[in-house]
Amino acid sequence: MPRVSILMLTYNRPQLIGRAIASACEQSFTDWELIIVQDGANPETLGLVSQWLDREPRIRYFTRERVGTIAEASNFGLEESQSEYVAILDDDDSWIDRDKLARQVEFLDANPEYVGCGGGMRMVDPDGHEHGCYLKPQSDHEIRSRALVANPMANSTTMFRRVVKGKRVIYDIGLRQFADWDFWLTMGNRGRLYNFPICMAQYTLWGGGSSFQAQRQNGRAALAIVRKHRGQYRGYRAALLLAVAYMAYASLPEGFRRVTYSALSSTKKALAGGKQAEASA
Repeated sequence: MPRVSILMLTYNRPQLIGRAIASACEQSFTDWELIIVQDGANPETLGLVSQWLDREPRIRYFTRERVGTIAEASNFGLEESQSEYVAILDDDDSWIDRDKLARQVEFLDANPEYVGCGGGMRMVDPDGHEHGCYLKPQSDHEIRSRALVANPMANSTTMFRRVVKGKRVIYDIGLRQFADWDFWLTMGNRGRLYNFPICMAQYTLWGGGSSFQAQRQNGRAALAIVRKHRGQYRGYRAALLLAVAYMAYASLPEGFRRVTYSALSSTKKALAGGKQAEASA
């Protein structure tokens, strides 16, 4: 088996998946497999992925007939993996650091007390205009100090151990949204976390993204996650206040939210990360 399984979920949004797959294939570290999990049928996505399957034997493609949650689809992909490490790459993101996988494998090999690592994200709008490159808290101590306020790990930059303390890691299927945030809070209770002080991936701000489409559900999930982990991380009151504010924003008219989404999302990521950096493309 390859050392790294790259897990990519997709559902009815084939617009950017080709770019995501290409960024994985361009990695300097080559001992990987790409597990693509499709929720429901989408002929356009199937056509695009089929072209890659014809020329890239490291790609494995699975279709789940019943559309479920991100947590359910993620657990399905983890069941198919037998690799030591798992890297996440969302279908509308892409890796901009060719050595991303190599850096993380080397780090986790050398630091067995760490269960996962990530890095910063460069943000662009649908026209390609850059909105900054935001770093996440770097050290385990810094990560824990902000983890309850916002997800301390940028999903598409992360790599984690598939088995921790003899048990396979899984996502909480009781959460319909923000499953990745809850996942990393849980992982942080099982070992140490680290973020490289460089930008490893690119995130496109667009109205068709799941973060925009599910804002009301996200608000409810944020409240549930903050309450679930309140005794394990600092900053409960501030985290609760932000979760309530998120729910209030999600109740505003869609037109207003669509116009302000990119700016507010950039601001939120800046506050969660704390600083900007140049992308290491």
